[in-house]
Amino acid sequence: MNMQSPAVMVPNLEGCNQMLNKRRGFLARAEALWIGGGLAGALTVLAIAQVPTTINDFFLPGTQPNGLDVAIQDANDCRLCHGDFDPDQEPYRPWAASAMGQAARDPLFFAAMAIANQDAAFAGDLCLRCHTPGGWLAGRSTPTDGSLLQGIDFQGVACNFCHRTVDPFNNPGAPIEDADILANLANPPLDAHSGNFVIDPQDRRRGPYELVDFFVHDWRQSPFHLTSEMCATCHDVSNPAFERQPDGTYAPGALDTPHSTSLKEDMFPIERTYSEWLASDFADGPIEMGGRFGGNITAVSTCQDCHMPKTEGYGCIFGDLRSDLPQHQFNGGNTWLLNAVRTLYSDVETGLENDSVAASIARTVYLLEAASDMELTQNGSNLNVHIINQTGHKLPSGYPEGRRMWINVQFYDDMNTLLAERGAYDFGTAVLTTADTKVYEAKLGVSADVAGIAGVPAGEGFHFAVNNMRLKDNRIPPRGFTNAGFEAAQSEPVGYAYADGDYWDDTEYTIPVGATSADVRVYYQSTSKEYVEFLKNENQTNDAGDIMHQAWLDTGMSAPVVMDMGTITFQTGCNAADIAEPYNVLDLQDVQAFIAGFLAHDPVADIAPPYGVFDLADLQGFIAAFLAGCP
Repeated sequence: MNMQSPAVMVPNLEGCNQMLNKRRGFLARAEALWIGGGLAGALTVLAIAQVPTTINDFFLPGTQPNGLDVAIQDANDCRLCHGDFDPDQEPYRPWAASAMGQAARDPLFFAAMAIANQDAAFAGDLCLRCHTPGGWLAGRSTPTDGSLLQGIDFQGVACNFCHRTVDPFNNPGAPIEDADILANLANPPLDAHSGNFVIDPQDRRRGPYELVDFFVHDWRQSPFHLTSEMCATCHDVSNPAFERQPDGTYAPGALDTPHSTSLKEDMFPIERTYSEWLASDFADGPIEMGGRFGGNITAVSTCQDCHMPKTEGYGCIFGDLRSDLPQHQFNGGNTWLLNAVRTLYSDVETGLENDSVAASIARTVYLLEAASDMELTQNGSNLNVHIINQTGHKLPSGYPEGRRMWINVQFYDDMNTLLAERGAYDFGTAVLTTADTKVYEAKLGVSADVAGIAGVPAGEGFHFAVNNMRLKDNRIPPRGFTNAGFEAAQSEPVGYAYADGDYWDDTEYTIPVGATSADVRVYYQSTSKEYVEFLKNENQTNDAGDIMHQAWLDTGMSAPVVMDMGTITFQTGCNAADIAEPYNVLDLQDVQAFIAGFLAHDPVADIAPPYGVFDLADLQGFIAAFLAGCP
């Protein structure tokens, strides 16, 4: 199946320009009323359905559409030599069974892009340039709903694209041709982000190896392909339609005009995975991690060290045996994408297979399990859950909408009866109970003035194309975290606090009366029910939201993955009065603990029915138990 839809956003460029000219005039009048008339009047006047941005508002430096002399090549051509000989080592099948290989078939991508285009005209250009760079470079990204994509455009972030990428800063060791390529660009990138890539106009492929007397295709050795800076191209994402203000807020830029600086720190931050890594100790690594992320090296530093772990093997059917072969796995945290794609497209088209999909999902689960460690301790009447981030970026990181991690706690009595649960998730309905646990996530939103212009609700929401506020970010930072460093990276905690150096977090839960043990799990989910339903219900453009919703339903509703799990048995006293250390001794410590708990309404002092009420029965129960003594 093909996810293409009719071009509803932009019927033709001439008509679009006429429409935009009308909207620009309306917006100018509306903004004048905003300045002179106050909030209530502005919200009435500015209730329009779409910000009248143009393709210029989303312009970014680098290679531009129709700027290649040789188009991006079909990945199936690469398969002839780099596939079908070893599913564990070859580049082709692991790449095909990754989010990179299916980036332009991802139904959530199309659903999110539809809402982006609804909220701000041409915003889909920002999505297309990283999800289908071949199609974008070929000029098939306008209209920005993806309706002109064809054939190999749906191969996503394909082999030929990555292996023609040019170091935008021409660092030492770059191919000699790159200086001229950069010199011929009208707008070379000033920093790497948001798909502002530079691509060799010729089909001169690049990689980390020096190939001597190689004759199959043009080849250049490129140290850039071993650096995290290459990943920054699409894993720091900013919205160029917004300009950072002196007070740190973000306001819309001038319409029909490229961003004033093209620097990511002057734009609104959507993702900052690369910048989080750059502000971590891993950027100055390598750091010894004991081989936790796989491959044959134990100390890691770059993105590739964890997401393309090295092994011994062959990258080509007739190539040399290498001990440092990067595996083209590109696994992250998404376990439902591949199966969703298979409900919509044939395996012949996607290159997916039962074995390759199963292997990719297993690797994803492995990576999620390696991403964190959990320690459980009892602190009197409380259970403390200590989570350690073992990654080189925030936990979780990446695209924030619908992505979350949370703690689930199940308390049991001595008969193994479930007494209480915190952070309960219903696998049948995909509903998470959030009020009684900690959910690690980033939440964005829209300021009141921008909400009026865009015609969307102010405050927290999933309108990423017009979001201009960071409202929450309690995600766990990586090693080397400093508040100043992450503030500079536009990724400081929001509504939460971490001390410099923290790469862990603690959460305490009150132990219910009668609980003798607890099972604790840390869950990760890439796509929440709330986000999926938003993309479905808000879509007034095409059927992409319905298609995505059905694929989500058909593949387990992005079932959460257990990252960590453990059980703790609580240390309890000899009777109800033995509530303080040392246990099995009734003394003044117990009396003081009871009095403090009683006055604070701490469950540790709620030792007699009716539970939940601190009254004379608790006092009498404590005295009776204390006088009875330990056996």
